Amino acid sequence: MSLLEIKDLETFYGASQALFGVDLDVGEGEVVALMGRNGMGKTTTIRSIMALTPARSGSVRYAGRDIHAMRPHRIARLGLGLVPEGRRCFPNLTVAENLTAAARSGRWTLAEINQLFPRLAERRDQMARTLSGGEQQMLAIGRALMTNPGLLILDEATEGLAPVIRHDIWAVIRTLKQQGQSILIVDKTLSELLPCADRCFVLEKGATVWRGRPAELTPELQDRYLGV
Repeated sequence: MSLLEIKDLETFYGASQALFGVDLDVGEGEVVALMGRNGMGKTTTIRSIMALTPARSGSVRYAGRDIHAMRPHRIARLGLGLVPEGRRCFPNLTVAENLTAAARSGRWTLAEINQLFPRLAERRDQMARTLSGGEQQMLAIGRALMTNPGLLILDEATEGLAPVIRHDIWAVIRTLKQQGQSILIVDKTLSELLPCADRCFVLEKGATVWRGRPAELTPELQDRYLGV
């Protein structure tokens, strides 16, 4: 059974339709890549899953439960942890306060996050606004993990970060995969994304146009759906 299952999702911004029947699923312990060019509906799909931009029609089920009509905070409490595009840390809270603000009991504790991200341990008493972009991304991932999610959702996990920080974050994502964490991830770095993913879904103009294993995403398909 799928942990997350989306069928025929349609979402609008006012009168403008953004999603035209998105289909997507994530299994237990699986890493799924959501792919597509800019503006094709990836972030809107994630926002619709979390009810930040509620879908007008279609279904969203998590762990067998219909969450389509739930409020975002209730969806989060069910076990969906979001690392949003742009990080959105609480700027006037310290690193430690950001991590513990929404913490829930489970395997991920402050000590575990500090071990995963030693930089955060070094900066535990710094205000989040004083961190570098890469450190804020680490903090956003750590904050989501502190909710002990069943499904971790990463929207543009490494966009705009320095190469050394991207390397560190991909190492963490691979560690999470090895530990059996279910992950839905959006990222443009195909050289890192494809080896990490179990399956891929490609969106074009707000619809699912391709799905399959990373090895099946040939250079021709990459050029057709992901090329500039």
